[in-house]
Amino acid sequence: MAKVFLSLGSNIQRQKNINAGLDALALQFGKLQLSRVFESEAVGFNGANFYNLVVAIHTEISPGMLARQLREIEEANGRLRHDTKFSARTLDIDILAYSDLVGTIEGVSLPRNEIEKNAFVLWPLAELAPQALHPRSKLSFAQLWAEYDKSKQKLWAIPFIYS
Repeated sequence: MAKVFLSLGSNIQRQKNINAGLDALALQFGKLQLSRVFESEAVGFNGANFYNLVVAIHTEISPGMLARQLREIEEANGRLRHDTKFSARTLDIDILAYSDLVGTIEGVSLPRNEIEKNAFVLWPLAELAPQALHPRSKLSFAQLWAEYDKSKQKLWAIPFIYS
């Protein structure tokens, strides 16, 4: 069974959409492991702040099938596919890492490049799985976070109750 790390983000009805995404993931994959929720400024466009977190799941389905299921969850929560890359989101769910797979598998790039580029992905990932190794660099997520230039993006933990 594969251990998979997912990032969740929303900047439209953030509390509602993050909770709905977590509910859908729990329904499909069972017990979830969650990082804290972080608030960050929008990256790449002017918009409302995002809520972001990282979730760990275990699954036997393939990366391609998982990506399709995640798109269905996003769309069930109002995600529109014609949006530009950098725009407001009701719910965004991305596969960050799928066990130790590296490369493009069934159309899914693994591990996701955003791990090392965005604080809103790396900090919650380092918090949730500090000793886990990045599949490509083989550095721990804690080490990657320790070396990350934290002046690049504003990010802060928030009180968030998953209900």
